Amino acid sequence: MRVLEIGCGTGAAAREIARRSEGVSVLAIDRSPRAIARTIGRSQPGIAAGTLSYRQAAIEVFDLAEDEQRFDLAFAVRVGALDGRHPELADRALARICAALKPSGILIVDGGDPLSRAALVSGLGKD
Repeated sequence: MRVLEIGCGTGAAAREIARRSEGVSVLAIDRSPRAIARTIGRSQPGIAAGTLSYRQAAIEVFDLAEDEQRFDLAFAVRVGALDGRHPELADRALARICAALKPSGILIVDGGDPLSRAALVSGLGKD
């Protein structure tokens, strides 16, 4: 299973998913180069095991690498492009997520109002 965390910040969620889930590969992205650099420093065991990777990228311009497989699941917690704080980015962000998800892929967005609320959108990756 491949998982994409959008807006990983400190990388805590990505690390926990990689640590707790056998057979899962997690790519965590964040638009902040500083956040990614700090997170990589905290994530060496998962990176070394090949279950965890990071990339500095904003979701509205995110692209898979040529040889990269699509994701089964993408999730975002308090990401402005997806939770209504930056509506001008929403369409571009959703298009990039659709391109990155498998046809059966699932997107989970938690807008933080409250944090336990999640909006599920299924099948975004359909061609």
